Amino acid sequence: MPISVFLRLADRYLPRRTVRLRLTLLYGTLFVLCGAGALSVTYFLVRHTVAAAPNLKVFRTTRDPDAATAPGGPAIPPGTEAEEVVAQAEEALAAQRRQVLHQLLVQSGIGLAVMAVLALVLGWWMAGRVLRRLRRVTTTAQEISATNLHRRIGLAGPDDELKELGDTFDELLRRLEASFKAQRWFVANASHELRTPLARQRVIGQVALDDPGATVASLRAAHERILAAGAQQERSIEALLTLARSQAGIDVRHRFDLGEVVAEVVDVRQSPDVVLRKSVAPCPIAGHRGLTERLVVNLVDNAIRHNVAGGWVEVTCGAGRLTVTNSGPKVPASEVARLFQPFQRIGQARTTDGGLGLGLSIVQAIATAHDAKVTAAPRPDGGLAVTVAFPEHGRDAPS
Repeated sequence: MPISVFLRLADRYLPRRTVRLRLTLLYGTLFVLCGAGALSVTYFLVRHTVAAAPNLKVFRTTRDPDAATAPGGPAIPPGTEAEEVVAQAEEALAAQRRQVLHQLLVQSGIGLAVMAVLALVLGWWMAGRVLRRLRRVTTTAQEISATNLHRRIGLAGPDDELKELGDTFDELLRRLEASFKAQRWFVANASHELRTPLARQRVIGQVALDDPGATVASLRAAHERILAAGAQQERSIEALLTLARSQAGIDVRHRFDLGEVVAEVVDVRQSPDVVLRKSVAPCPIAGHRGLTERLVVNLVDNAIRHNVAGGWVEVTCGAGRLTVTNSGPKVPASEVARLFQPFQRIGQARTTDGGLGLGLSIVQAIATAHDAKVTAAPRPDGGLAVTVAFPEHGRDAPS
């Protein structure tokens, strides 16, 4: 019979090789091996105990060289009927010993077989109890789709490896749910943000073409407005690409000094209405220097943009922490978390500051890619204090 036919028949008629079956067979095999080993040791010990010693006899005859000095009763004369009875007694005793050993071996084998069957049954039952929670994880995972990521396994029981697996899966579902929600929300808002400059360009161009009294100056003004809308669209696309790149994570990390990056960014920033102050110390971290520079740029630019005339921005860096604090209008504490979502701004800033609403969301994405934590707190006098704390392993990672 070809091997392929045999395999097909085995897959069809033999039970599926589940984890429960393999565990049961493993339990049974280990029990049989341990039982056989214990019975073998017991058998040889009993055999050694009941077997007659080669130099020890129950009865002695005068033919034995040590008959005169050996302990026991008087020696039996050879050639008598008593000697024949003694020989028969010795042979019967040896046969009885062999019978005892044979019965021990047979009965031990029967007992081992019975206990092996019982071990398989108990192993099947115990494996089912152990894997019951794992089946719950599997069933829940099969029922979850992109439309019901809010479901959780909620595995109960002792804090063991299966409980850890269930909790890990729940955490994975939580992150997937947040990612799917952010993706749907982001696509909806990004399409609106990209559609607005295009619509503006089309309207401006159409109005200029439909004006019968258009002059060179009016056409130039319309063209400049179209270019301005195109520049805004370019900034939006660049910001969206940076955000997507940050959310994709970092494959290779290199060691660099965050303090140098902060100093370079702050030194080239100038604002006639805002005073910039910096306090920078060496701060070695591991990550992507280009993305980290974009993080610093967004934080500093955001602090300058959302400020007041005569205000200030203070940038401090050291010991794995970057803090950007600025003066400015008061920020409600309930609105701080929303600022880190794409296209979210407070009040009328959406239309008056010239920003895209992606600065802090890019900061959040870059920080997450570096395993860093971003916290923001509003100042009582107005403004915001944003801190990015990089992890210890990131600062200690080799270059």
